[in-house]
Amino acid sequence: MGFEHGQAGGIRIHVLPTRRFKTFAISLYAGSPLAEDTVTSTALTPFVLRRGTASYPETRAFRERLEQLYGAGFGFDVYKRGDHQIVHFRMDTINDSFVQSEESLLDSSFAFLGEALSSPVLENGAFRSSYVKTERDTVRKKLEAIVNDKIRYAAERCIEVMCSHEPYRLHPLGQRSDLDSITPESLYQSYRTWLNEAVFDLYVVGDTTLEEVQNLVQQHFKMDRAQVSDYTSSVVASAAREPQTVIEKLDINQGKLNLGLRSQITYRDDNYAAALMYNGILGGYPHSKLFINVREKASLAYYASSRYDGHKGIATIQSGIEIPNYDKAVDIIKKQLEDMANGVITDMEMSQTKAMIRNVVKEMQDSAFELIAYDFNRVISGKERPAEELLQQIEGISTEDVQHAAASFSLDTIYFLKGQKEE
Repeated sequence: MGFEHGQAGGIRIHVLPTRRFKTFAISLYAGSPLAEDTVTSTALTPFVLRRGTASYPETRAFRERLEQLYGAGFGFDVYKRGDHQIVHFRMDTINDSFVQSEESLLDSSFAFLGEALSSPVLENGAFRSSYVKTERDTVRKKLEAIVNDKIRYAAERCIEVMCSHEPYRLHPLGQRSDLDSITPESLYQSYRTWLNEAVFDLYVVGDTTLEEVQNLVQQHFKMDRAQVSDYTSSVVASAAREPQTVIEKLDINQGKLNLGLRSQITYRDDNYAAALMYNGILGGYPHSKLFINVREKASLAYYASSRYDGHKGIATIQSGIEIPNYDKAVDIIKKQLEDMANGVITDMEMSQTKAMIRNVVKEMQDSAFELIAYDFNRVISGKERPAEELLQQIEGISTEDVQHAAASFSLDTIYFLKGQKEE
């Protein structure tokens, strides 16, 4: 049983009719290209939208309305997938058959979400200025929190340095320097453009039909979008170059060593499963090479792991080390990369990594929102890859396949954040 796909009102709609869950899970993804001049206003928009709508202009009334819907959940995230900035709204509402409700809760949830998105509270034809002011501070604090969290800061800086000429360098929450110049008028204008031009995908998992959801969208989403738009692939084949090393200083005691690797393998690629295995064996799990060899055996790192963004074709390594151990740590991390490229991989590493990936993919089947997130990978990449198929591919991966994937990962950037004191 898979998602059924359709559209209404310039929005793509994906519905998984099922009685497995006691709730309706509703996800609305709005994607736009990461760009210097829109990233901050787009990030700020959902913070202002959650403050109030035309019918519930006061934030308290907005929240009380959710309580009336039997404590429906409403939240959002802003993140990036490849070179796209994604604003993701979520609602979960209990299925009507479990409560004595006068109203259809799915209908009421769509009325609420549609209004939150397309009929915000206005003042003088723009956003309410007190809301814009408060939420600018909210976003500013979130961006400042990254600078104060040195692990996250080093990870972000590594990406900024590595992708200095690509949209991917931008943080999905935008840039602090942009915030002060955003006015209620300018934000409202950019919101109107975003509403018309972003790629909208609406997901519902629960006891409903595609036809019912299409009707609810027509009824409750006041967006005169001309047509359904689509994601464009944004993978840049990077020129092979000598790895660059960037060292920065801040007042810290523990060094943060981050490495960036580029790969030609992305989610669309047939070798995607091999790239997942590569990342898993390298640093994705507690049994991985980085964890065992850099952290446990050599005691060089407080933490050491790797991540892979399959929509961008980039892997990053994060580690925290004593500042004087920089050279040793770089050498031993490079040794792990060489071992991967030379196929120095044990059967145990293979089987444990397969088991870990298998568990992650199987656990997704128990959560409506995880099922949605998995299908959204298909939407954003243009590649159909059902979970069962991915599991089969993972099972079939050999050491040679991982070694072959390793050949596509090349070290691009070494970023080290160290203290100011020791010299």
